Amino acid sequence: MICVTIGRTRHRMVLEEHAALKERGAELVELRLDWLGNAPDLARLLGQRPTAVVVTCRRPDDGGRWRGTEEQRMVLLRQAILSGAEYVDLELDVAGKVPRYGKTKRIVSYHNFQETPADLAAIHEQLTRHDPDIVKIVTMANSPIDNIRMLQLVASAKVPTVGFCMGEFGLVSRILCGKYGSPFTFATFSKERVMAPGQLSFEEMRDIYRYDEISRETKVFGVLGDPIGHSLSPLLHNTAFRHEKIDAVYMPFRVPAEQFNEVLKAFEKLDVQGYSITIPHKQAAADFAAIKTESVTEIGAANTLFRDERGRWVASNTDYDAAMSTIRLGLGDESLSGKRVLMLGAGGVARAIGLGCVRAGAVLTIANRSKKSGQALAGALGCQHVTWENRGAQFADVLINCTPIGMYPEMNATPFEMHWLRDNMLVFDTIYNPENTLLIKEAREHGCRVASGLEMFVRQAAAQFERFAGRPAPLDFMRDTLRRGISPIRVN
Repeated sequence: MICVTIGRTRHRMVLEEHAALKERGAELVELRLDWLGNAPDLARLLGQRPTAVVVTCRRPDDGGRWRGTEEQRMVLLRQAILSGAEYVDLELDVAGKVPRYGKTKRIVSYHNFQETPADLAAIHEQLTRHDPDIVKIVTMANSPIDNIRMLQLVASAKVPTVGFCMGEFGLVSRILCGKYGSPFTFATFSKERVMAPGQLSFEEMRDIYRYDEISRETKVFGVLGDPIGHSLSPLLHNTAFRHEKIDAVYMPFRVPAEQFNEVLKAFEKLDVQGYSITIPHKQAAADFAAIKTESVTEIGAANTLFRDERGRWVASNTDYDAAMSTIRLGLGDESLSGKRVLMLGAGGVARAIGLGCVRAGAVLTIANRSKKSGQALAGALGCQHVTWENRGAQFADVLINCTPIGMYPEMNATPFEMHWLRDNMLVFDTIYNPENTLLIKEAREHGCRVASGLEMFVRQAAAQFERFAGRPAPLDFMRDTLRRGISPIRVN
């Protein structure tokens, strides 16, 4: 179950949002009394409540906004119990002062906004001594590995335990805690009003991650990167899983570069079946896998990790085929062989695309903002290099942008000035968010042919889906899903 938190300053707003959540399918709502500007009116808030509620009144030291006295707060909590609220949240230090009464269930809670303490089990044991129906333990994740300790605690708890981590690192446990036995997780009314670090909206938790459908048998997949919050891969893969009726969930895993191997080994406890790999982990992923496809060996980078029939990690690179098929779509009946290609960038995607161009017989030139990296990639591929400052002087039949210049939110930037373009050249921008970058817009205005980064992204994701699911991907459905996902920020 998803518990949706409402924190508003006016009673009218709380009542309106509570009614709206009932219409949207919510079953449990947390009423944060500490957010109200005036003294909470429990008769008004609870009298005609449309769903079950958790009544919470949090002090500033516990991450709340209560401005009254502690005596007033304790009176409110007791009144909520007398009023028959389904749940009342009691912090560890006050749980012993509030007796059980009626049918109201007691949530005895611990919150730590700084860290996930080493003594989680001891804290949990202390919480269980205060007559809880549910223990709630929420901490800040300072490492992805904190999620593992938290989920292990939830799974082994003798008392029903709501346990997850906050922050971007903690998203894993927010989504998976139900899989390990948590009675519910928490979400916010809307993504514009987050009540705690790393909190997802009710719609995201319900519609993208399908929290209420996650069970012990649900397979786990995800995308590894740092940063990762901008990724649309969870939307794309989760909607494809739903479309194909596959019991699986796909999540964003933020993993610092220096922790890559350590985190993947720790995540073995989550039994993750496959990863999409993005910046800065593509080379580390290639090194991590027991088995590498031919393209990974040649490129030295992987964008996919999946398990074979023996459970071994296999590294593959779906960027390669996706990029080359996208270029072929842009060229139509023409061959890439013999064409002069100017590629901007020298990262993992550039390495894959550059290899494909060289293999296809193109005359490749690389320009990169870091001269050293550009020269290194040109040397590895056996192609030409030009300095970033001289990129506009190059004659090219095909221009490929593998830099992030022009990506949301910096959509008014371009890596290649419009007056450097020439008629009928193919311009391929690997950026997919937005689909119509400034480079693509200006290329169209100049009369160039264009190839979309969205098309490449969907094709590489579809190839990953096939490795994860063992069946063909719904390519057209995934393409439409991605377009809808970025439509609010598309540039037309």
